[in-house]
Amino acid sequence: MSKSNAVTLILFVVLTVAGGSLVGFFSMPGPWYAALTKPWFNPPNWIFGPVWTALYILIGISGARVWIRDRHGPLPRLWFTQIALNFLWPLVFFTARRPDLALVVLAGMLVSILAFIALAWRRDRPSALMFLPYALWVSFAGLLNATIWWLNPV
Repeated sequence: MSKSNAVTLILFVVLTVAGGSLVGFFSMPGPWYAALTKPWFNPPNWIFGPVWTALYILIGISGARVWIRDRHGPLPRLWFTQIALNFLWPLVFFTARRPDLALVVLAGMLVSILAFIALAWRRDRPSALMFLPYALWVSFAGLLNATIWWLNPV
């Protein structure tokens, strides 16, 4: 790996993890979320930090890989689309307290993740594979989001 590619990899991972952490810090769940009725399958709060950190590392590595290969191609555009929606979701759900709109954001995020996987499958299989756990977690998050919205009508 060249020095510039190593720098790109480090930057993508650090900025992805830091960005996710920063958004998480500014959209802490708080008392509103604690008071919501949640489904029986809602994981304990402590699980979200480690899971997202691991996913952000994989997302960052994938982003660096597709950026290094073709920074003007469709894969980097899909990558930036999904990360923007990823960072938007907690702001809509926790800060704006809008599970209904958050579900729309999450659906767009999942579509962009699945499109990334489909397109990367032939162009950069490792990046596609690194996005599979992310797609599964976001699908689960969608189920949680939808169930919380259903259990807590406005």
